[in-house]
Amino acid sequence: MIAIFVDADACPVKDEVYVVATRYGLRVAVVANAPVYVPAGMGVQMIVVDRGPDAADDWIAERVEPGDVVITADVPLAARCLAAGARVLGSTGREFDSDSIGGALAMRDLLAERREAGELTRGPAPLTAKDRSRFATELDRIVSRSVRESP
Repeated sequence: MIAIFVDADACPVKDEVYVVATRYGLRVAVVANAPVYVPAGMGVQMIVVDRGPDAADDWIAERVEPGDVVITADVPLAARCLAAGARVLGSTGREFDSDSIGGALAMRDLLAERREAGELTRGPAPLTAKDRSRFATELDRIVSRSVRESP
């Protein structure tokens, strides 16, 4: 059975994940460097990893399987999970796939270079209610597809 993995550090859409996971009866692994609240009795497991910079990413990438769904804004983690056969959704509702991951990695690298050169770059805009709705709709679509296609 497929699972949903949430890269929970700074993930603003955990509640939407729980709703969709409950609808499909899927287990959810919420992975972070420090404990975060997870609801009891909904099949949600809180995984606390070491405080290393990529500890949560490594934990997810080592366990994700084809058909699983990963929620992350971390582009390198998205690439690793896609390579493992998982489906990946950003917290804004943007699906990462084989067609878009190369451009996303290039943009990430470009912004990192600009920051290293001393340029101030903006962070992500706050999520609106419309963003949350789009995320929930896209997550439902992706999970539905994974459930249909799982053996």
